[in-house]
Amino acid sequence: MEFCPKCGSRLQLKKIKVAEDFEVILACTKCEYKKAGAANIRPRTNEIMKTDNKKSVTVISKEDQKLSTLPTLKVECPKCSNNLVYVWQVQTRGGDESSTQFMRCTKCGHTFREYT
Repeated sequence: MEFCPKCGSRLQLKKIKVAEDFEVILACTKCEYKKAGAANIRPRTNEIMKTDNKKSVTVISKEDQKLSTLPTLKVECPKCSNNLVYVWQVQTRGGDESSTQFMRCTKCGHTFREYT
């Protein structure tokens, strides 16, 4: 990346016609400064490879479905009296109000909430 010595703007690649051929230069878009000799500079491009439009199906085993990455707390479940629950928080009301804490029992799966 090069900058214009006159105004400090970033120089951009520009193609200009010279006789029957084209020449690549670096040019300032603000003050029209031009720098020759940019033929060996190439713009950076990202290639995106297209893939088939086939639909894929992800299979998760029953054992993997039981795994959870949510944090746990020692809180009593109101349904089965188990003392371990998964916990997460969601902003259910206005941004200036506190979030709602949801809990799901690790034993029976009962979900309940606590307003904090």
